[in-house]
Formats: sequence, structure tokens, C-alpha cells
Amino acid sequence: MPKAIRIHEPGGPEVLRWEDVEVGEPGAGQVRIRHGAVGLNYIDVYHRTGLYPLPSLPWTLGMEGAGRIEAIGEGVADLKVGDRVAYASPPVGAYAEVRLMPADRVVKLPDAIDDKTAAAMMLQGMTAQYLLRRTYQVQPGDAILFHAAAGGVGLIAGQWARHLGATVIGTVGSDEKAELARTHGYQHVIVYSRENFTERVREITNGRGVAAVYDSVGKDTFMGSLDSLRPMGMMVSFGNASGPVPPFEPSILSAKGSLFLTRPTLMTYTAQRDDLAASANELFDVVKSGAVKIEVCQTYSLAETAQAHRDLEARKTTGSTVLLP
Repeated sequence: MPKAIRIHEPGGPEVLRWEDVEVGEPGAGQVRIRHGAVGLNYIDVYHRTGLYPLPSLPWTLGMEGAGRIEAIGEGVADLKVGDRVAYASPPVGAYAEVRLMPADRVVKLPDAIDDKTAAAMMLQGMTAQYLLRRTYQVQPGDAILFHAAAGGVGLIAGQWARHLGATVIGTVGSDEKAELARTHGYQHVIVYSRENFTERVREITNGRGVAAVYDSVGKDTFMGSLDSLRPMGMMVSFGNASGPVPPFEPSILSAKGSLFLTRPTLMTYTAQRDDLAASANELFDVVKSGAVKIEVCQTYSLAETAQAHRDLEARKTTGSTVLLP
């Protein structure tokens, strides 16, 4: 019987259990995938703690995986047994050796991209794609600020934004992470533990501010991010690593320069099949071209997922992390 990581209650990493699961045959519109690799993402922590509640318990965590189709359900016409596929979308349940998945939520993998690379890049890479290409469409000459530059999304976004011709500024927590960010597209890296990032952004941009801030940190950086923007700049809040942003008066946005604020999610931007395919294909293209390099910085066995969560929350990880069944 295949195994999976499940939770029976919200909580810390200790609630993650390695258990036998019944998978069964795919129903109409489904495929059964045997994973070659599974992605680790901060949204998994939100699901584990209950910040983003799951439909019911017990539940298998995980939003991203890659592997090979071993069975297909009725009505699936564009996939076949043996196809290599990847995904980064609901339903949650990727922390498993084998799982069922809606066929319209998976995409075929190019031969040039292996399972481990795919599992490391689908959610983070498509997140970078919608942030840079759709939420605020980065233009040549734009200056942008990306928090958590040495994280999985940050390392991809830095390379991609540089490829688009932007001046890319990143924040990190250590000199080691700063060096990693510099090798992944960031012309300017701010170590927030000893530098005021808002002041540094103003210095770098000669007082103008940036066109967009991409902020997955949340509470600790939100107001400083607003103060880093140029007039009519775009504040993109797409995560809560330091906690949710407290309520604030919307008139602050006008006082600081008629700013725009959005709280986007990948799930909205890839809800339609055509948008999902377009996002994945653009990601595959920039990776195959060499403009964006995907590096798996940590691997854990799937059975060791609790330790992977501890390291992720302690900010001991950099770049992408993959769980191996």
C-alpha cells in the first residue's frame, strides 16, 4: 500500500504523520500519478497550521509534484499512461507516493526537464510568471523590489526579472543569502538584519522608489514596502511568512502616492486551463533557454517531511526544496 504524509489536526511539524493510504482507481476526468518528486512550499506550512484551513481531516498536504501517469479515468483524452506530468494546484495532496489528480490540472513535461527540477519549479516558477508577467508586467528599465530574494520564488524571479531588463533589488537575512541572490539576477541586495531596506531602496533609485514591490513576508515588511514605492507604484502582497498584515486605513495608499495594492494567488491566475498551460509553457521556455536556472538546494525523503518543515520555518533553507518518495 502506498504511503503519504497526513495531518489529523493543525499544529507544528510534529503533527505530520507517515501513513499507509488507499488511493484507488482514477474516476472520470482524473489521472493516477506515481510521484518522482514532490515540491515543498510555504503554503504547505499555512495548511499544516490551519492558517489556510483544509476541507476536512485527516488530510494529505502538498500542492506540487511531478511523476508519471500510471492510470487514467474516463474522458481523459489528451494524456495517456506513461506520460510524464507535473502540477502545482489544488486539490491539496502531493505529499504522497501515489495520488489521484484532476487531468485538467496537470501539464506534460518536456523531455529536457526531469522530475526533481519540475517539482522544484512548478509552483514557485508559475508564481514568478504571474507576478512578473501579469500582476505587474515588468518592463525594461523598471526598478523592482523582491523580498526573500534567496527563497525559491525569489531566486527564479530575480533571474527572470533581470532577463526582462529590470533593475532588480532584493532583501535577504544574511550575507550567505545575499551572495546567492547576487548570482541569481539581483544587482542590489539588502541585508535587512542590519540595513533599513526602505532607505536603501531610495538610495539605489535616487529617491524615486520602485515600480513594484513583491512581498511574501507580510506583517514585518508591509509598511516599509509601501514606503519603497514610486507614486502610482504597485504593492504585491503574496505571502505571510512573518504573519498576516494587520488591518489598515486605505487612505494610507493615497497619502503615500496613489499606490496600488493587490493580494493575488497562483490559483486565481491559473484557474482556467488555458491560463495554466500558458503559464507553464512560458516557464518551460525560459528554463530551457537557460535564462532561468532551477537549483534544488535541499532534498529530503518524503518520510522526513517534518524536518523539512522545521528547516523551512527556521529560514535554514534557500532556493527550492524537494521531497523524494
